Amino acid sequence: MKILILNGPNLNMLGQREPEIYGFETLDKINSELIEFKNKENIDAELDFYQTNHEGEIVDKIQEANEIYDGIILNPAAYTHTSIAIADAIKAINIPVVEVHLSNIHSREDYRNISYSAKNTLAQIAGFSKNSYKLALLGLYEYLKNNE
Repeated sequence: MKILILNGPNLNMLGQREPEIYGFETLDKINSELIEFKNKENIDAELDFYQTNHEGEIVDKIQEANEIYDGIILNPAAYTHTSIAIADAIKAINIPVVEVHLSNIHSREDYRNISYSAKNTLAQIAGFSKNSYKLALLGLYEYLKNNE
C-alpha cells in the first residue's frame, strides 16, 4: 500500500510561521514523527512526502497519484479556501483523499471556514495540530484495508 502525504503552501515554514497557531515543529519533524507512528502502529504502508507552494503542482501530484498511490493525505493549506482546481482534481481521481489541517479551520477567520476541497474527500481532520496527520493516516489506512 502506498500513500502520498501532499502539503501545500507555506507548510515549509512550519516552526517559524505563527507558532501560536501551527506549533513549533517543522514539516520535516512532523513527517518523521508520522513515519515513527506508522511503524509503532504496524501500519503496512509506504509513505511518500511532497510539499509545494504552487497550486498547479498540487493538481499535477493529485492527478499523478491516481496511477501510483492507494490514497492521499492532503493539506492544501491556504488553497483549501480558494482552489476550485484542486477540488476538481480530487473529484477526477479514483483514490480516496483525506484533507488535513493543523488548526481548526472552522474556528478561525470566516474565510477559513470554507473548504472547496473537503466536499470531494473521504474525510477532513482539523484542529489536532501535528496529530491531525496521524489521525488521517490511521483513518485512511483502515479505510483502504477494509475496501481492498
